Amino acid sequence: MDVIWQATLASFSMLMTLDDRLIEVILLSLRVSLTALVIASLIGLPIAACLAFTRFPGRKIILVSFNAMMGLPPVVVGLVVYLLLSRSGPFGVFNLLFTPTAMIIAQVVLVTPIIVSLCRESLESMRREYHDALRSLGATPAQAISVLVWDGRFTLATAHLAGFGRAIAEVGAVMIVGGNIDHVTRVMTTAIALEASKGDLVVALGLGVVLVLLSLTINFLVHGVRSLGEAKGAS
Repeated sequence: MDVIWQATLASFSMLMTLDDRLIEVILLSLRVSLTALVIASLIGLPIAACLAFTRFPGRKIILVSFNAMMGLPPVVVGLVVYLLLSRSGPFGVFNLLFTPTAMIIAQVVLVTPIIVSLCRESLESMRREYHDALRSLGATPAQAISVLVWDGRFTLATAHLAGFGRAIAEVGAVMIVGGNIDHVTRVMTTAIALEASKGDLVVALGLGVVLVLLSLTINFLVHGVRSLGEAKGAS
């Protein structure tokens, strides 16, 4: 117990002194996850809008597929991306394996279904609610989509925060495609796994504290965004 207590105090000391080792890992984690979130948003939002506002053959199959992909095992995603980016894979010529780019690709695959499913559900619900009003005003499909996206911005932001939470906490996929290389692809989750296996509880606990704080921050932001959206709706 004394060892754990001492390691906890030492980890807080490293955080307070902005230890270079920790800061490097934290910044890389944020850069990879935020980049993946932006790319997933650029891919997912148009798909969500298309599924929410149009009807076509095979739509339900696509909806079920995206809902199922929300529960994809991260290690399976990591393995598939690894095979695609390996030297014998179709994209091996780009030499992306064991780079931050490979980690971003894996996280995009994991986050995109979350954004598509949650945003589609929100936009479709709002479309039913505003359908008569938009029709009476003679709004074009493009105008209707822009109005609903703006009016539902708080709910859509909640979906993106959920996606970021999935990305920043990912370990299996990024471990496979990134290789957990020091100063290159080592992020918080993979560093915690490595340091804990080595018995270096100081670094593991320090990064664990940061992850917990990020998780709490995301949850508070989700709650705040929802409350703000409900307040706007009530007014």
